[in-house]
Amino acid sequence: MKHYSSFRFMMLCLVLTWGVYECPVLATSQEVEIEKVEVRYLSRSPVVVLAVGDKAISIFVDPTVAGSIQGALIGEKFPRPLSHDLMQSILKSYDIKIDRVFITLRDGVFYGTLTLSQNGQQQMFDSRSSDAIALAVHFHSPILIERDLLDSAGKDLNDLGRETKKDVDI
Repeated sequence: MKHYSSFRFMMLCLVLTWGVYECPVLATSQEVEIEKVEVRYLSRSPVVVLAVGDKAISIFVDPTVAGSIQGALIGEKFPRPLSHDLMQSILKSYDIKIDRVFITLRDGVFYGTLTLSQNGQQQMFDSRSSDAIALAVHFHSPILIERDLLDSAGKDLNDLGRETKKDVDI
């Protein structure tokens, strides 16, 4: 049997199961749209910062996903496509659009839900939050979170800046 990475397997399943799989994650309170996405390198790991006004939540991500998000934010292409670039190419070739990404927090873990559309049909897919954010940035799609999540887990953006003062922004 051929070996597939989990991300490539997800892409294969996405194309093969269009209209079959449903993801039950829906907003339970008022949604807010992320206004700014940043990638920062902290001493422990890269972090994606999702900001709304003066509040932000930080999500630790692996270095490859951080590079993919940062590249998409600044319009930089890598010599060879990363997984998110590949998925973007595949989705576009099938005329599939990412309508929105929804980020939730359950039991201390961030989750992502992708809402995709093709020919007027929408479908939702469960995702790692980092992959969902990366694809939203690649597609210039809105990223949404619950107002309750921003209120409970969000930090003041100015405080976040002081916490990472000695760390390097990328």
